[in-house]
Amino acid sequence: MQKITQRTLSNCSRRLLCPATFQQKCGASLQFGARAYSVVPTPRDKEEKEMVHRILRVDHAGEFGANRIYAGQMAVLGRSKIGPLIQQMWDQEKKHLAKFNEILSENRVRPTALLPFWNIAGFVLGASTALLGKEGAMACTVAVEESISEHYNSQIRVLMEKDPERYTELLQVIKEFRDDEMEHHDTGLEHDAESVPGFWLLKNVIQLGCKAAISISERV
Repeated sequence: MQKITQRTLSNCSRRLLCPATFQQKCGASLQFGARAYSVVPTPRDKEEKEMVHRILRVDHAGEFGANRIYAGQMAVLGRSKIGPLIQQMWDQEKKHLAKFNEILSENRVRPTALLPFWNIAGFVLGASTALLGKEGAMACTVAVEESISEHYNSQIRVLMEKDPERYTELLQVIKEFRDDEMEHHDTGLEHDAESVPGFWLLKNVIQLGCKAAISISERV
């Protein structure tokens, strides 16, 4: 399975040359890769249950927020030349969210109570940065996807230190989605994210908000 997933991700990296192929192959990757696991082992004790629930809750919140950001971007730029590319990334985020919806339901994990707030905040962030043009939208994508990727990496380190064999399936899901987020990050850079005026300030402000959202969503 790992070889198949890596090969599919390599094909996905050529998405800009063939958008239709990108959509088909990424869809196949998620269908074969992310839906093939039971994902979460039965917790051994209260401590493990709380740890796993925190991970799943915040990851679900992150994918929910990313979906709303792309929805905001599409509301502004959906009919522009960059619209199809944003839609491709959004479609991938929809698959991520669907997977975490499934995992939360299977394991009876409650989502964060702040979903209504992230619903509005994510859309506003996506739409407002898109009003700066393609470069603003891509700058937002770079900032958000970098934050999500770093957070996924921190979770991978925690699970690897705990028991990599016990969390094999969950690690596969997180790693696959982390790789997807990094592709989105790289796409943003390839499409002139850094050329928006005040890029570094905008990026730091967005990432500060992402860190606060992650911290709150783990607990509330």
